Amino acid sequence: MSIQQIGSATKRPTPGMVILDRDGVINYDSDHYIRSLQDWIPIPGSIEAIVRLAQSGMRIAVASNQSGLGRGFFKVRDLNRMHGRLLDLLARHQVSLEVIALCPHLPGDQCDCRKPAPGMLQHILQTSGLSAGQCVYIGDSFRDWQAAERAGIPFVHVLSGKGARELQKHADDWPASVQHYSDLEQWSLALLAGRW
Repeated sequence: MSIQQIGSATKRPTPGMVILDRDGVINYDSDHYIRSLQDWIPIPGSIEAIVRLAQSGMRIAVASNQSGLGRGFFKVRDLNRMHGRLLDLLARHQVSLEVIALCPHLPGDQCDCRKPAPGMLQHILQTSGLSAGQCVYIGDSFRDWQAAERAGIPFVHVLSGKGARELQKHADDWPASVQHYSDLEQWSLALLAGRW
């Protein structure tokens, strides 16, 4: 006779670094691109989640496709203003980001950094000194998962941003190992409560 224990998932170690997609995870996304500081609006609870994670000892990084830059929809100074706002909101809580990695390339440019390519995530790993297994990547799109998979980084999918649409669009493609949370805040609370 064999006995199989049901529902006893192995507890994951607390990640040393949480890598976040930007649009749809930290701030609201738009099909027309986030082009200016006025467009950059944090998702409720996302800043608090980042603060909570950082104050619990995790390093925080961002990896984001920003082809709007390559398309000429906005300029580097616009990105700097948006990221300046993010950094200011975090600095109020004595929290900072380790790195913000961006890919400005268009889908046809064949670069190694535009997700689903893993280049941005690999760069973050190399500069952080951490292994892929010591990190987790949080994203709202299927290509975020593909990039994480190619980099060997555990992935969490959030339904904020384009996440719910992506979940439906790729319903038959998501592996069972991917966990889905409503947003970054919900995942952060689950992680810190030992339920991830």
